Amino acid sequence: MTVRAVSGPSGEPPRVAYAVGRAVGSAVARNRLRRRLRAAVNEERSALVPGTAYLVGATPGAADLSFARLRTELREALVGAGRSSS
Repeated sequence: MTVRAVSGPSGEPPRVAYAVGRAVGSAVARNRLRRRLRAAVNEERSALVPGTAYLVGATPGAADLSFARLRTELREALVGAGRSSS
């Protein structure tokens, strides 16, 4: 999983977009993963910086992860994206 962050005006709320390619699987699998990623981002909302746009990219193996592991990997990727955007 990858997360890219781009800083913008600090008065805006954080924005998150999801990139889930065809390599992940069928449309059903991609949409399910996208929903799970949205739920994980919602639980990690405190890690998001206001005024920042995030792009969460999912690799094919992400569809097979448990929700707890998906959330952990997302948290680690968000921390890494925060370091590189500073």
